[in-house]
Amino acid sequence: MKHLVTLTAILLTVFSGLSQTTEQDSLTIQLAFQQENTDKVNTSILLIKSLYDSGDYAKALRYVQESEDLATKLQYDKGTAEIRYYKALIYTQREDYYNALDNYNKSLSIYSKISDSLGMAKVNNSLGEIEIKRGNYQRGLAHALSAIEIFEKRNLNPELSQAYSNLAEAYYQTGKYEEALEYNTKALDRYTFLSDLDGIKISTKNIAELYALQKEHRKAIDFYETALGLLDENQDEALRGEILPNLGEQYLLFREFDKATPYLLEGLQYNRRINNNNGIFKSLNNLANLNLQLRKIRLAENQLDEAFFISQKLDNDRELLKHFGIRKALDSTKGDFENAYKWQQRYFQLKSKIDIANVVPEVTEPAAEVKPIIDEPVKDKQASDPELLKTNKILWYVIYGISGLLLATIIFLILTLNKRGDVNRQLSFLMDKNKEYKAQNDEMVEHTQHLEEMNHVKDRLFSIVSHDLKDSITSIKAFLDLLKENSISEREFNELIPELSDNADNASALLLNLLNWSKSQMQNLEPKPELINIQDVFLEKLQLIDKKVKKKRIVLLDESIKGSVYADRSMIEIVIQNLLANAVKFSRVGDVITVSNRERNGNCLICIEDTGVGISPENQKKIFGTGGFTTRGTHDEKGTGLGLSICKQLVEMNNGKIWVESEVGLGSKFFVELPNSNEKA
Repeated sequence: MKHLVTLTAILLTVFSGLSQTTEQDSLTIQLAFQQENTDKVNTSILLIKSLYDSGDYAKALRYVQESEDLATKLQYDKGTAEIRYYKALIYTQREDYYNALDNYNKSLSIYSKISDSLGMAKVNNSLGEIEIKRGNYQRGLAHALSAIEIFEKRNLNPELSQAYSNLAEAYYQTGKYEEALEYNTKALDRYTFLSDLDGIKISTKNIAELYALQKEHRKAIDFYETALGLLDENQDEALRGEILPNLGEQYLLFREFDKATPYLLEGLQYNRRINNNNGIFKSLNNLANLNLQLRKIRLAENQLDEAFFISQKLDNDRELLKHFGIRKALDSTKGDFENAYKWQQRYFQLKSKIDIANVVPEVTEPAAEVKPIIDEPVKDKQASDPELLKTNKILWYVIYGISGLLLATIIFLILTLNKRGDVNRQLSFLMDKNKEYKAQNDEMVEHTQHLEEMNHVKDRLFSIVSHDLKDSITSIKAFLDLLKENSISEREFNELIPELSDNADNASALLLNLLNWSKSQMQNLEPKPELINIQDVFLEKLQLIDKKVKKKRIVLLDESIKGSVYADRSMIEIVIQNLLANAVKFSRVGDVITVSNRERNGNCLICIEDTGVGISPENQKKIFGTGGFTTRGTHDEKGTGLGLSICKQLVEMNNGKIWVESEVGLGSKFFVELPNSNEKA
């Protein structure tokens, strides 16, 4: 009777869900009657796989939890590893990379323990894919290569096709186009063997892109046209929007305008319909280049204006570089060489940024080209600064004077020694004097070096002001000018307000750091300590970074407790804000930032921890230095290099200390220890 009720309930559940397949129905019924043994775990795994393949992740997770408990109870390691693997796959689909990586690593550990090479290969392949998605291309390559060896030995075509695709993507992102082409070709062969149409489309499109990058444009055209012929107009919107302007661009390189034009016009129309800004930007760029070569200057200019407006919403340096090149050629053709020079400057500035990031994309140069204008070489700053030259000259005169005095003293003492005949006593006296003058000389040299270091810091500050601050303010002014000249509507301007706000925030943060640094250098920054609740400071500063945290999809954990700190509140707020900003800057998608505080030795110990990229031992020695030190963040964020130097000075002014513990790839912990009462201070 009990079995009959169970069967009835199962059947009602099965037939109430239209999305369940016959296979899932059969497995669900089979599972209900099985004893709690390894066979039941294996059936559960088959059901979880079927639910995962059909996209029913919520239901799959419910069976995962039940099956994992049973496998653990039975000490069935292979079952536990397999369940963990599917659990990680589901978290990956939900872009919850923190939990996905945790389950992948636990699955891999169990597979390694039981020496299951195929299981290890499966997990490594998935780890390679997730690391590539997160931008860790070298780590992704290592995982994918480890998996491929096993898959090739067993000739596992579905797994191999995905592994080849992962490797091709990693090689592409690291600029190794030959290797990327090789593995995309292998992936295409496997997808063809499996009749996997989606895989065939993507691999064919990728091969076309790689041929274009290697300037084999006829081959690129062949593969783009093949890919276009495979697409379903209703289902492959994103791919179609990407391929059309790329194919038109390839024909444009051969000046086959009659073939390029329909692809570019269709690409623009299609990308507008699906609201794909990247596709619109690329289509407008190529159409402007086409019209420029056809001497339709006014039309090309209108298309470039629209393209530039759209580019402000995107992060597409490769296409923006091409845009600057076409702009330069357009103004040169019009005879407006002043504007052409400005666009050329922006072109080379962006190209330098791309080169530094080790990404050197091919950029299609327009037909109308102007000769590059070479900047005058920048003269040495010290050579052109009369005040600095004068200061250095005086310092060296002082050093020479001391050296001369030292020499004269030695001669005098030797003569005195000869006169008195007391050799031992005079030699001792001479050595003491020599040490004294040497110490003075060393002190003067050290002071000279300090002044030179301060000059270097001054130069760095000028550089920061002339670049970072100028960029933010120039961007704000440009948007305001557009509104003033009625070049954009009020509605469009309102849409740009968040970006204007970000630029203003960047400028404000830069000025705040520079101001605090300059005050501390002049020794005019005096703390005004009071008892403050550090938990309140955390709450306020965490709200300020909430937008950036959500944008990077970072997990933020507030483990702070109520605790007193006796210090200058504004100074400690600056320290906490800088440390939190750095944690966000160097965290990747899915990483975790944790803030906490506790009592230690009668003091308050603050900890801001992240699971980001970490800091090398060499850089740990530099980050608190007065000379400034900075690296770019995980999303190419820039910094002044003065933040941690300011933090160290402010913490020490409040009778505290600051230090870091970090390991590359695993994250960083910044500790701040401050007195929690007036007596401790």
